[in-house]
Amino acid sequence: MTSSTPDALWSSEAVRHLHPSAVVCQRIRRRVGRTNLLDGVDLKVPVGARLLLVANPDASASMLLRVLAGLSRADGGRFQLAGSLSSDMSPIGWARRIAYVGPEPGLFPWMSADETLRLAARLIGLERGDARPLIDEAVEHWGLAPGRDRPMSRMGLAFIERTAMAAAMLGDPEVVLLDEPLRALEPDERLRLLRLPGDRRTVVLASRYPASEAGLVDQVALVQKGRVELHAPIAALNEVGLSLSMKSIETLAGMLAVRREAARRNAIQTNPAEGRANA
Repeated sequence: MTSSTPDALWSSEAVRHLHPSAVVCQRIRRRVGRTNLLDGVDLKVPVGARLLLVANPDASASMLLRVLAGLSRADGGRFQLAGSLSSDMSPIGWARRIAYVGPEPGLFPWMSADETLRLAARLIGLERGDARPLIDEAVEHWGLAPGRDRPMSRMGLAFIERTAMAAAMLGDPEVVLLDEPLRALEPDERLRLLRLPGDRRTVVLASRYPASEAGLVDQVALVQKGRVELHAPIAALNEVGLSLSMKSIETLAGMLAVRREAARRNAIQTNPAEGRANA
């Protein structure tokens, strides 16, 4: 079952127990120069999760999101978003169901917010009559009204970043990939805007500053040396008295690795044949 399952089914107890995945990565590889930024990434993100993605080096997290968004090609492996195995940019495909906002807004600064949102609406196949109320709602929610008809270059970086998020969310996407979004905003306003509603919506948020994402995420994944070394609930940090920081996340990854190794050794001592099979 995927995140494209009709809405009516999502309130059922049975579906909640199935834990369908919105993002599935299998052995994804990507080399840049002499560095394996992604060296066999395996990751499953359940529907509705808010995942904090951190990495060492930082570029690994950004690269993974770019690969998932179809902006960079992987050297190997495969991935699945919202039940789709390939990037389909048609209006009924990824263009509406998947959203990506990177550290650079990627908009035309000479355009106004209104023009940008109308263009975004056309790209995801919205009819003009359907788009108008959605654009007005986005302008209100993302605080674009003061300069909606002026060139964004006159409004500053924070305004451009808000517009980029408004354009990305216009189609009510199922999977939202965010790489250091809204950094030009005040912290409290940034947190308010990034609390994206929707039980079915899945958010993967790459960040170099984990503490700044407190309250936005419920899971964390750590990519080290190109591989996922940790994927755990945020609550796992609290359980061992660790804060939401890069050092704490790396510490938790080390602790869990020690536990896994101890369990493996114990299995070998208890049942040598079974222990070797699980190694």
